[in-house]
Amino acid sequence: MADVKRETDGPAPYSSPAFDVTQLPDYDNDFANDDDFAQFAAALAAPEPSPSTADVAAAPDGPHYFTAQSDWRPVHQRVRRRKKPKAAPHRGKDETREGVVYGLLKWPLLVFALGWLAFLSLAYVLTRVYIYLYEHCVTWRGTRNRLRHQLHTAASYEEWTQSAQALDTHLGSDGWRQTAEYAYYDSKTVRRVHEQMAKLRQRAESDEQRAAQAGKSRAVEELRALVEACMKNNFVGFENPRLYSETYYGTKDLVQRFVDEAAASMAFLRNTRQLDAERKRALFKHVSTNFGRTALCLSGGATFAYYHYGVAKALLDADLLPDVITGTSGGALVSALLGTRTDDELKRLLVPALAHRIKASQDTTYTWMKRWYQTGARFDAVQWGKACAWMTRGSMTFKEAYQRTGRILNVSCVPADPHSPTILANYMTAPHCVIWSAVLASAAVPGILNPVVLMKKDADGTLSPYSFGHKWKDGSLRTDIPLKALNLHFNVRFSIVSQVNPHINIFFFSSRGSVGRPVTHRRGRGWRGGFIGSAIEQYLKLDLTKWLKVLRHLELLPRPLGQDWSEIWLQRFSGTITIWPKSIPSDFIHILSDPTPERLARMIHVGQQSCFPKLKFIANRAKLEQQIHKGRRLYRARGPDHDGADLANLLSEDDLHGLQDSKQSADDDDDDDDDDDDSTHWTD
Repeated sequence: MADVKRETDGPAPYSSPAFDVTQLPDYDNDFANDDDFAQFAAALAAPEPSPSTADVAAAPDGPHYFTAQSDWRPVHQRVRRRKKPKAAPHRGKDETREGVVYGLLKWPLLVFALGWLAFLSLAYVLTRVYIYLYEHCVTWRGTRNRLRHQLHTAASYEEWTQSAQALDTHLGSDGWRQTAEYAYYDSKTVRRVHEQMAKLRQRAESDEQRAAQAGKSRAVEELRALVEACMKNNFVGFENPRLYSETYYGTKDLVQRFVDEAAASMAFLRNTRQLDAERKRALFKHVSTNFGRTALCLSGGATFAYYHYGVAKALLDADLLPDVITGTSGGALVSALLGTRTDDELKRLLVPALAHRIKASQDTTYTWMKRWYQTGARFDAVQWGKACAWMTRGSMTFKEAYQRTGRILNVSCVPADPHSPTILANYMTAPHCVIWSAVLASAAVPGILNPVVLMKKDADGTLSPYSFGHKWKDGSLRTDIPLKALNLHFNVRFSIVSQVNPHINIFFFSSRGSVGRPVTHRRGRGWRGGFIGSAIEQYLKLDLTKWLKVLRHLELLPRPLGQDWSEIWLQRFSGTITIWPKSIPSDFIHILSDPTPERLARMIHVGQQSCFPKLKFIANRAKLEQQIHKGRRLYRARGPDHDGADLANLLSEDDLHGLQDSKQSADDDDDDDDDDDDSTHWTD
C-alpha cells in the first residue's frame, strides 16, 4: 500500500521550496518560556536529593561555643581555600573483587585483551575492504552496474520502484517470485489458508447480498474463525525478512496474494451485517493482541541522527509512519519533532530549511573549551533546552503530544546511578514529563552534557523536578533500542530500526543479503564477498563480541567518567527491519556541529534512499495492521446491543479519558467561579 504518488509527498530535498525557511510551520516562534527554564536551572543547581554523610552525622542540638585560632584573629574570618578537585569516579568497595591472583592478573589481562581487540578490529576492517572490492570488481559490471546506478540515483519512491523491478528482471528474480516453495516459510499452509479464505469470503459476500440475518450464515462464521486463527505475528513465517531479501522489490507472489486476501477478509468482517458488534469486538481484540503493533526506533549517534529525518520523510510520504515512535540521544530529538507535529506539518518540516532551527552548537571554541574545563561538559543544559524547545513546541508533555497528534512518543533515559533501572518515558509511564527535558537527558553523554533533571508540568502550568530531582543521562549507553519495553507497554512485535551509531554501523553486515538488498551473484544463492570473505567476517565479529564479554564479566574494564562503556557494543541494535543510512567521512568532522541546509539536504536524501528498499515489506505489514486498528476503534466495548455507530467508538480509551479530565477541570473551574460569586455576595 506504499503511496507512490509524488503529488502527496512533501518537497524534494533538493527543490527550491525545501530551502525556504519561511515555509516552515512556526518558523518565527521560539516556543521558549523563560520561567520554565529558570525552574530548570534551579533544579540543576539544587543539591542531590539523597542525604549526604554530613547531614546524617550532624551534631546534636546544644550550646554553641565560639573559638578562635588565636587571640589576635577574628572568630569568623573568611579564609579563601583552594577547591579540592573532584575525585575521579571509580568502583565502589562492594564492586571491587578481592584476591591476590585477581590483583596480579587484572592489568596484564586487560592489556592483552585490548591489544587483541585492536588486532581483530584491524583485521575486520581489512576484511570489509576485501568484500567491497570483491563485489565491485566481480559482481557489479555491465548492465547490472548501470541498473544499480539508476536505483541509487532515484529521486522518488516511484522512480526507485521502476529501477528495482528492472534490476530484478535482469537478475532473473521473476521466476523466484512465481515459485511458491521456499525453505523459510510454510508455503503449503499459506496456500491452503489463502484458498480457503478467498472461498469463504466470496460465499459470505453472496450471503450478504441475499440479506442473510446475523448468525444464520455458516460461511461468515467459518471466515471469522479462520481469520482469528491465522492473523498472528509471522504466522507460519509469512513475515520472515528472508522472503523480502531475495529481490530488490516485493516478495513471493503467494505471500502477496495472502496479505491482500487477509486484508480484504478483515475489511469484510468489519463491515458485514451478519455479525453483531460484540462478536466483531471480540474478534478484533483477539487479532490485535496476537498480531501486535509496529514501532519506529531511532538510534543515537550525535549529528549522524539527522539521517533519521530522511527515513521519516520516506515513511511519511508513503503513508507508513507508525504511531509508536521511540528515540534515544540524537534520535530523541528527531522523534520529538515527529511526535509533536501532525502529518501536514511534518511534510513541510522535513526539508533542508529545518537546519535554520537546529541551534545546538552556537558557541565559539573558546567558550565551550572554558565550559568543559570548568564543568566537565562541552554544552550547557539550559542553552540546549532553549534550542530544543522549538522541536517540542515548548514545554509540551508526553500526554499533550499524544492528544495533539495521536502518536505515541517514547524517549529512553538512563539514571545517573549505574545500578538503577532505565526508563522509557511516554504518555503512560511519564504523562506529565516535559519532552525537552527527556530529550536532554537522553542526549547527556558524559563529557558532552552533564546529567540533567527531568521536569514535569504541574496543574497550574509551572514546572518542577520529576522523580524527586534525580538526574538522568544518555539512553544509548544502555538501551539504544528499547524493544522489550515497547513490547511490554504497547505490544510492539514489529520494529523498524533506523541505526546510525557510527561505532556500530561498520559491524552491520548480512552475508546472505537483507530486506531489499539481495545477494546478486549465483542467483541469490551465493555469499557476499564469496564464502571465504563472509566466513572470515563472521568469525572476526563473533570473536570481538566474545572478548568484550570477557572484559565485562571478569570486571577488568575501568569506568571512565563513572560509566560502564561495554554496553555501547554489547546491547541489541537491530530490529525486524534495520535501516543503515550510509555516512561519509566528513560526517565525523561535523559530529558535534549544526548542519547547514546543504548538508541536511544530502542527509535527508540518503535517509530516504536507505529506506526505499524496506517500504514494500513495511507496506504489507501496515496493510494488515491498519485493518485491525480500524476494527478496534470501531467496536470497542460499549455494551452487548451497541452497533458501534457513535462518537465514543471512534475514540480510543485514552482520548475518552482525556475528554473526561477536561470536563472535570471545566466543572472545577465553574465551581470555583460559583464560590467566588458567593463570596462576593456575602461581602456585599
